[in-house]
Amino acid sequence: MKGIDKVAVIGAGVMGAGIAAQIANAGVAVLLFDRPSEDNEDRNKIAKDAIGKLVKSNPAALMNKRNANRITPANTEDDLKLLADCDWVVEAIIEDVAIKQTLYKKIDKFRKKGAIVSSNTSTLCREQLVADLPESFRRDFLITHFFNPPRYMRLLELVSGSEVSEEQCKLIERFCDRSLGKGVVHCKDSPGFLANRIGVFWLQCAVVEAMKQNVSIEVADAVIGRPFGIPKTGVFALLDMVGLDLMPHVLSSMSESLSPEDPFHEIYQEPELIKTLIADGYTGRKGKGGFYRLRPDSAEKVKEAIDLKTGEYTKAERPSVAIVEKAGRKNPRKVLDDDSPAGRYAWSVMSKTLAYAASLVPDVSDDIEAVDEAMQLGYNWKYGPFELLDQIGVEWFCTRLQSENTDVPAVLKSVGRGKFYRKSKGFREVFGHEGQYLKRYPNAGVLKLDDIKARSKPVLRNPSASLWDLDDDVLCLEFHSKMNSLNLWTLSMMDRAREKIETNEYKALVVYNDGTNFSVGANIGLMSVAARLWAYPFIDYMVRRGQETYKALKFAPFPVVSAPSGLALGGACELLLHSDAVQAHAETYTGLVEVGVGIIPGWGGCKEMMCRWALATDTPKGPMPPVSKVFELIGLAQVAKSAEEARDMKIIRAGDGITMNRDRVLADAKERALELVSGYHPPTAAEITLPGESGKVALDLAVEGFRKSGKATPHDVVVSAALSTILSGGDTDMTSKVSEDKLLELEREAFHALCRHPDTIERVHHMLKTGKPLRN
Repeated sequence: MKGIDKVAVIGAGVMGAGIAAQIANAGVAVLLFDRPSEDNEDRNKIAKDAIGKLVKSNPAALMNKRNANRITPANTEDDLKLLADCDWVVEAIIEDVAIKQTLYKKIDKFRKKGAIVSSNTSTLCREQLVADLPESFRRDFLITHFFNPPRYMRLLELVSGSEVSEEQCKLIERFCDRSLGKGVVHCKDSPGFLANRIGVFWLQCAVVEAMKQNVSIEVADAVIGRPFGIPKTGVFALLDMVGLDLMPHVLSSMSESLSPEDPFHEIYQEPELIKTLIADGYTGRKGKGGFYRLRPDSAEKVKEAIDLKTGEYTKAERPSVAIVEKAGRKNPRKVLDDDSPAGRYAWSVMSKTLAYAASLVPDVSDDIEAVDEAMQLGYNWKYGPFELLDQIGVEWFCTRLQSENTDVPAVLKSVGRGKFYRKSKGFREVFGHEGQYLKRYPNAGVLKLDDIKARSKPVLRNPSASLWDLDDDVLCLEFHSKMNSLNLWTLSMMDRAREKIETNEYKALVVYNDGTNFSVGANIGLMSVAARLWAYPFIDYMVRRGQETYKALKFAPFPVVSAPSGLALGGACELLLHSDAVQAHAETYTGLVEVGVGIIPGWGGCKEMMCRWALATDTPKGPMPPVSKVFELIGLAQVAKSAEEARDMKIIRAGDGITMNRDRVLADAKERALELVSGYHPPTAAEITLPGESGKVALDLAVEGFRKSGKATPHDVVVSAALSTILSGGDTDMTSKVSEDKLLELEREAFHALCRHPDTIERVHHMLKTGKPLRN
């Protein structure tokens, strides 16, 4: 099968530029087109400005700013001939059929034979777009609907046609999956496809019902949130993020495209309040505010919420909704079955939404799992509609619909008292719309811990960690404490894993979990409690235990591969540094952040970073440059905002792997571990040259300058002095080498001394209470 080596994106707006950025993140050259500038001699200025915005964007569209060098600006009048070198052309312009078709005719003149053309449309059907276009063009035309922002939203909806070859579809699917990191969901050619068809209905229903029932937006967001596995933004905060001015266009398009019998028309309306907000510039976060805003006449950041009845803003509250507190995160039925105003609101919104999603099967989609995946990846729902129905109880849900004289969708009647998902003989099965259960096999190159759990029991388990057999003599260590924080249970399981492999039961260890975050680091709450009780021997024990466990893993006679995704902070970052290899998801955010709470890395992080930088061949020579760099990285608690940035920080080595698709991380990590098994030899302990007292003095003088200028607090000076002692090598001199064990000893001493400092305990307590570092 041919590959995709160069891409063109036409349309340098927010979506088009974001798509171009993600293609550049994948290491692929991309042309970014827009109309020629009429007000500037540089006719590519519009596209150039878009690239400039990508470099400055927050959240960052580029995984590394240098990736912008892969994007070439162009314009649609002078440069379309450049399409002849492109394997894929993505159109991301205004949602107007006539304008799009005019562009397609121009593209067809210049594209190379067989090059795929696709539209990023979110509302228009494929048949509308290719009407009256030649058969040769139709054969290569698809819809590839990305979600905004393209780097972070994993869903890609793919719409094909009967005349498009399977090879063309597979080519795009493979590229979007493996290179762009997308979860590709195949959709039928229907209005809104899948995620927006359900998502827009859900959002509109939530707004209309809140206005009808006089429910405050704060209560609405609290109810339509955590109990259903929906992000804490809920509905109204999400609309502010999306942009209030976008919704009328989407709603209008859906109203025009959907059949008169579609239930969408029953909830479709354009409230006067929203029209007024848009007219006054309250378009959401990109404007002066939206349903929420920051009080405009206040120097302080006071968050306000709008009253849906009066249109007036008042201070936003964090309501304590009793039924939400009782239901927690795993009992949505308790919320729906409650007769309070909050419960009635939840039922009115979620019953309509779930019934609507079910009604789309099989006409809009005959794949129940695809419907769930679309809402999970496109709207960040933890559970898709059918997974939610399983939690609620399908039979209970149908009975309640019937009691209200509401039509029950056929697929709900068909499943009866059963569930849409079940496990049978070690396999995950999903209910098919024709009434039978179908086995679900992962795609090639995908290995999920959930599937391992479905067919086996853990090798070992304790309250914070488990060991799983991945087959092929590879063992997997999974964290499952709160936020996957590391504690004595976790360290114990690391030791047990090492013992299992050293007795030749297994050959390699992979550290991985399916959680949102790999690990937020060591549980500093334990340290805080111990310090307040003056239980300093316990703190010293935890530090020694962590150092010994990590050291034992580093020098174990088998390969250790860590496979992080999301946050890998503090002690988790130290684990990456002690691993033989890292197979990181591209969206890994890692760093040694301990200084942010007034302590220092204590499980070998300082030592490992010093060895990485001192022994690197691409850094300035001499003992002081690596010390200065590591002092900066740790002292400023710098966090890599992608795996690429982690590689620049040397947390991830040049030879370590980066996987774009989250679903493929575990399989790639296992493959890497097996590669290392043959002929494996543990690393040799390093010895490095450090500057000693003279280097410490230089670092301390720099920090004192920051203190005098008000950029560092007195406790910052204390922490920095502890850090400078470690990194400079203590009482060494530049004529002798410093061992890893010496650096570990310095870390222990410095960590223990800081834990006795009253300001450290105050900062740790403040961090635990507020989630933010104390700066004073």
